[in-house]
Amino acid sequence: MSAVNLELVTLTEDRAVITWHTGAEGSDDGFGHMVPAVTEGEVVYGTHPARLNRTAAEGRRTAHHYVELTGLEPGQTYYYQARSRGTAATPTPLHLVKGNAVGTSLHGFGTHGGPYSFTTPQPPPGRHLLSVALCNDLHLGETTAGLVAGVPMMRGISQRLGLAPYPEVMGRALVEEAHRRGADRLVAAGDISAGGAPRDLTEARRLLDGFGTYGQDYFVVRGNHDRRRGQGEDSFPHAFPVAVGGRPGDGPGDGPGDGPGGGPGDGAAYFVQDLGGLRIIGLDTYEKKGNGANSGGLSDEQLSWFRARLRDHADQPTMVFGHHPLTVRNSPFPVTGGQRLNRRQARTILDAYAAAPGVFLHHAGHTHRNKRTVLPQARHVTLQEVGAVKEYPGGFCLLRVHTGGYALNYYKTSSGPAREWSERSRRVAAGLWPQYALGRSVCDRNSVTVRDLSGIEPAGVRRPALDGAV
Repeated sequence: MSAVNLELVTLTEDRAVITWHTGAEGSDDGFGHMVPAVTEGEVVYGTHPARLNRTAAEGRRTAHHYVELTGLEPGQTYYYQARSRGTAATPTPLHLVKGNAVGTSLHGFGTHGGPYSFTTPQPPPGRHLLSVALCNDLHLGETTAGLVAGVPMMRGISQRLGLAPYPEVMGRALVEEAHRRGADRLVAAGDISAGGAPRDLTEARRLLDGFGTYGQDYFVVRGNHDRRRGQGEDSFPHAFPVAVGGRPGDGPGDGPGDGPGGGPGDGAAYFVQDLGGLRIIGLDTYEKKGNGANSGGLSDEQLSWFRARLRDHADQPTMVFGHHPLTVRNSPFPVTGGQRLNRRQARTILDAYAAAPGVFLHHAGHTHRNKRTVLPQARHVTLQEVGAVKEYPGGFCLLRVHTGGYALNYYKTSSGPAREWSERSRRVAAGLWPQYALGRSVCDRNSVTVRDLSGIEPAGVRRPALDGAV
């Protein structure tokens, strides 16, 4: 047996989530990877590399190990080793990006199996106000992950025969994990479906309704895959309608133009919403003609509307989310225009952010990776790309808002079927996908930012999930 693919996924001030995989050494599952080997798993850890005197064990035997360390002290350095049947797990290699999958330092890399180390951050200052699950790229209706036209190395990965479609498995796991991690709200930044088919958008709505009420508990914007091409009417607004007043979920508005909330007209997929002092703005980053493969773009009307909303109450704490990121940096793969928003519009948005000190976060998907970027044009704004829900690493980012700052923490979904598919789908791009999707450093998926967010009210009690929801 071999224990491989060790990853420090989540790191907060008081907990850490560590995952790895065990396989039968010398076996081949047909994709050049080991056949899974079911066994026990544990993490031994402590505050000195020679005294790993604490143990966290899994509650069941598995090949897809997921161990959570709790009760950690903020600002403390810990050393750890993950083991299965006495075999120490080795890290996911990130040599193409010169990254570190297992800690915040290079301690332990000179030995086989560690111990590796990490230092817990300080918590965001002040009182906790609310938590928001940031997710994207569910791709309901997709049957093969990792297909890229014209790229031979991109051999697709499909679900094992007899199992539920992987977008449904991962979508259900997203809702369950977001609830378990205490999310008060959820925002989904596009590519909810694989091609905008009505049945897939309907299924996505059913899954997300398991979190709560659309337009109150969760919010959705459109990605390039959600635009139906050459097949008649665009069905996204019917599944996720936006009212003229700017509030999702109320159905079509009464007429064209802005309503009292500053919202768009009928059929639009962008909006603004106030959540107790936290303003969220959802963007449709592919409101243009095209086949979905070129750069993202906002219509002139939407861009003008967006800039006006930022000018209104420029100091109000504001989170923006849309499918395409403003920029794509530090990728081991070639970066094309189709991976980001139109450059001219991205510069315009950054200039608008510079004049709106209340904006603190821009959440994007599309790249299917975890990446934190801060640009000199607007240093007060964190640009956070979040890995896809539907494939490795398979999860979401939890935004925890405090009166004196905020934390961003990435969580893999932890259900058994989700962990199995996440491990299977890491084989995308000839097995190089983790070098891109996981995040080059722990800080790309876990960070703390200090700033005044005291104007936001604490989250109220969220409504229960709808009857019959997953």
